This record gives sequence, C-alpha cells and structure tokens, in this order.
Amino acid sequence: MSSATATPRLDFAGSPINKALTAEQKIDLFRKMVRIRRFEQTALKYYNGGKIGGFLHLYIGQESVAVGTLSLCGENDHNITAYRCHGHALTSGMEMNPLMAELFGKATGCSKGKGGSMHFFAPDKNYWGGHGIVGGQTPLGLGLGYGLKYLGKEGCALCYLGDGAVNQGAFHESLNIAALFEIPVIYVIENNGYSMGTSQKRSSAYRGCLAQRAEAYDMEWDVIDGSDLYEVRAKTHIAMERARKQHKPAILEINTYRYYGHSVADANAKKYRSPEEIENYKTNFDPIRLWRKRLVEEGVATEEQLDAIDKEAANEATASVKFAEESPAPTIEDVMTDVYWETDNNTPASKLGRHFFTD
Repeated sequence: MSSATATPRLDFAGSPINKALTAEQKIDLFRKMVRIRRFEQTALKYYNGGKIGGFLHLYIGQESVAVGTLSLCGENDHNITAYRCHGHALTSGMEMNPLMAELFGKATGCSKGKGGSMHFFAPDKNYWGGHGIVGGQTPLGLGLGYGLKYLGKEGCALCYLGDGAVNQGAFHESLNIAALFEIPVIYVIENNGYSMGTSQKRSSAYRGCLAQRAEAYDMEWDVIDGSDLYEVRAKTHIAMERARKQHKPAILEINTYRYYGHSVADANAKKYRSPEEIENYKTNFDPIRLWRKRLVEEGVATEEQLDAIDKEAANEATASVKFAEESPAPTIEDVMTDVYWETDNNTPASKLGRHFFTD
C-alpha cells in the first residue's frame, strides 16, 4: 500500500483549504477522530461481552478518511457508505447515544433497534446510511448526485465503498451513468488492502491502482495517502469543487488500513495478515497519532489538551453504553412498522396490496 512506503510525500498543509483551517478547527478534527476510535473500542468490548448481536465492522485505523473528507461538506453535500459505517455516522453529526443503542438493538437507536451495526441513518444530516449489500450503495450515491443536479443545487454526493466492492457490476453501471450524464458524485474507495480476507492483488485485476479504472469511463481520479489528514482534505476538496461547479464525477482511492478483521467475527484476521504488518501500520501510519504529532509540532495544542479530549471521548462512549442498556427494546407491535412508507402512513396504495403499480 502506498501509505506504508518510505517514498517522500508532498506536504499538503499549505494547500488553500488547509491554510484556511483555524487552530480550533484542527483540534476539532482530532476530536472527531478520537470519538470514532473510542466509540469503536467500546463497541468491541460489549460485542465481545455478548451485549451486541449480528456483525460489527470496526473503523479503527481508517478514521482520517471519514473525518478528512466529510469535514469539507456543506449544506448541499450528501454522503452514503457501506456497512463499515460508524465513522461516517459520527462525523456527519450523529450522537453516540442513539448509535450505541442501535448496536444494542434498542428502540432508542437511530434505526429503532432494527438496523444494527450496518444500518445507521440520518437523512436530516445528509447522511444516507450504511448498506449491507456489497456495492449496493453505489447506485444510491449516484441517485443522490442526480437529485442535486436535477434540483439545481450546487453540491455533490460522496459515495464510499471498500476495495472489495470495485468488482461489483452495480458499481460499474453507476460509473457509466455518472460519466454519461455528468452527475456530481465522487466515489471514495477506502482501500484497506483486503477484500474480507483476500488481498487486493488476489482479488482485483488492475494496472497501477484501482482508481485508474475511472479512465475507462473518461472520469477524473486520484490516489490519496489516508494517513495524512492534510492530503485527504486537499485532494478531496479539488474533486468536490469540480463536482459542485462542473458536475464532473470522480474516483478517489484513499489508501488506509483496518486494525481488526473484516468484522469482529473474522477469526483469521491475523492469519492472512502478519502481526508485523499490523504493528507497522499502528506504529508508523496511525492517522490519529500522526495528526496528534502534527498539532503539537505546529503549536496548535499541547499533549495535555489532547489527552483531555481523548478522555472526554472515552467518557462519552462509556455513557452511551449506559444509555443503551437502560433503553427499552422494540415491542412486538413494532415489527411491521418501518417496512413500507405507504403502510406506515395508511395511504390508498397500502389498501391495494401493491405499492408501485396501480394499473
């Protein structure tokens, strides 16, 4: 992975979008990343303790991708992702309490306890959720971009996917339509190197990188070091501005790494990856560690200030567990709600037994 090489890299701190950051905004980027990590660490503890059912896809190690890209979003920018969705949810502005309650399957959860780990949603925050079908979110991301263009709004859609989803047919169909109709959507490949337990080289055919496939659709593309928050912001900003103002789609491949398995249930996580590989990334390319070092070097914050922020995030995560444990479970009466909008709202279509065709 390019993020784990010794090749000298450019310093993107001087890019216009990064030079515009205030000290408080830089600290807030740190706060957002440690909130994700503490939430995920706490979720892992209670999943292993049997409090959380289903799957749990942790975002630990990839925090700078969601935080760096979503920090660039404005009122008319939307985002959607796959099942490794906790980081995007928190960065989009969702609170820990309803997210942890959702993991615990409680009625106070963001999806009323019915979605679980893979289905966090907050349309009111322009966050259109996590999706469990591999690549299934890619045509939906295209639709978000289409809607923005149709409504004449200057914005773009960020659609996240893993490196394992790039071979799905729906993704390629989406790329074709995005380029053909000039849709303001940016596909962000969060390349953590492994499609579940299969390395990129064994799962995908490519020449230089995965993002280069954009050339087949006459689309712009770029590759980004996900351990460098400044680079994530600088390069993503270019693509977002092009999408907003010119309705040009793009593919961004952000090289990153996950510390745990594909999901917590991935028992072979340390078999297809060596312990040395994992430790090397943690030691030399951890995005939170690197950003923390940068803030101290720039004189933006002290170690003590950053420790306090980290502790605050840990306390918030612990409090969210208390909220989840004390929350009620969904009732049997709720089992048929939130399936079809028509039935929930007692529309004429709900009386017909067919919701899409009335002729």
